[in-house]
Amino acid sequence: MAKETGRKIIAQNKKARHDYLILDTYEAGLVLTGTEVKSLRMGRASLVDGFAQLDDGEAWLHNVHIPEYTQGTWTNHSARRKRKMLLHRAEIEKLVHKTQETGHTIVPLVLYFKDGRVKVEIALAKGKKEYDKRQTLREKQDRRESDRAVSAARRRQRS
Repeated sequence: MAKETGRKIIAQNKKARHDYLILDTYEAGLVLTGTEVKSLRMGRASLVDGFAQLDDGEAWLHNVHIPEYTQGTWTNHSARRKRKMLLHRAEIEKLVHKTQETGHTIVPLVLYFKDGRVKVEIALAKGKKEYDKRQTLREKQDRRESDRAVSAARRRQRS
């Protein structure tokens, strides 16, 4: 059997980019059980309520929903258990110092397979205020309208 290569996305947390200002991103491995990996291979997971926590020099991922494997037996996992993340010591220490600043948190952005192993992309993030969210939406809408106007002008120019 050939070994998988490349990056296959399982789940994304699109709401995180809306709710938080992303300051820095990290790639971390996950310690999983066999039934969790099988469930992920079926493409089932949710990062919506997920967050990361650092304690005693270890990084933990909380509230990420990986549903039970349908063909699993008594060895099945609980869907929202906390899972250990694998990061380098220097990365963990950097995150500990950054999260002690007010308003900073660690949120998962993407869960994916990379060369057959499950990885999670986590981000050091700062919560946005309501007016920041509205401002971001307004900028996105303005950019979309200007792109439409430019493409319409190009179409008229060609005709």
